[in-house]
Amino acid sequence: MHKEKINKGIILAAGDGDRLGSLTAICSKVLLPVNDKEQLIRYPIEALAAAGVSDIAIVVGYLGYSVIEALGNGDDFGVRLQYVYNSDYLGGNAISVYKAREWVQEEPVILCMGDHVIDEEIVKRLLDRQVFHETLCVDYAPASYHELAEATKVIVNSAGCIKDIGKDLVYWDALDTGVFLLTETFFQVLHELLQYHGTDVEISDVIRFLIGQGHHFDTCDVSGCFWADVDTKEDLDLVRG
Repeated sequence: MHKEKINKGIILAAGDGDRLGSLTAICSKVLLPVNDKEQLIRYPIEALAAAGVSDIAIVVGYLGYSVIEALGNGDDFGVRLQYVYNSDYLGGNAISVYKAREWVQEEPVILCMGDHVIDEEIVKRLLDRQVFHETLCVDYAPASYHELAEATKVIVNSAGCIKDIGKDLVYWDALDTGVFLLTETFFQVLHELLQYHGTDVEISDVIRFLIGQGHHFDTCDVSGCFWADVDTKEDLDLVRG
């Protein structure tokens, strides 16, 4: 599907952040402060807004009401925020993506993680390519602060497409930054997988299935751009500097 501009983005913010312990007992993970002014989820919102993505669906679950209350309708960011509730937030992260399918209405969409601090340049590079099929932003030169044992790794073929993806890859070319361009093709395959596996489906599972079916899943090189996945207290301390 081709169009001149991608207007829609999805941000996943449903998880319970259990690895952060007491910090998320009464606070949504994505609302944890990085500094005096910024909460985690503001980074992907601001990155999408800076790239001209005007309509953003935030998928909420655990303490979702607090996310809605904190962010409102998007006026503070110059965008329109919609909220999609995921009651299955303890399942794999792909179920949160699927919950937004009706809102997407078969348009290409940018997907970001609500617990990732990302440089605005990442989304801009992705959109500047003017390619409107499945794409993952990857980092070929990860910084020393990235926990490789926890990171999702990617093997990229000579055409720049994903050959394999997973956390357990021994040999790999780049890291998954958590920023994607998705189309209805992804949602169709995700629908099939959820029929067989219930809610226990990860985004990486969908990518591997697509590749196995002969689909191309492209990559966008965002090496040199700052990004950080916040899963633990140590990760949070890192982005707080």
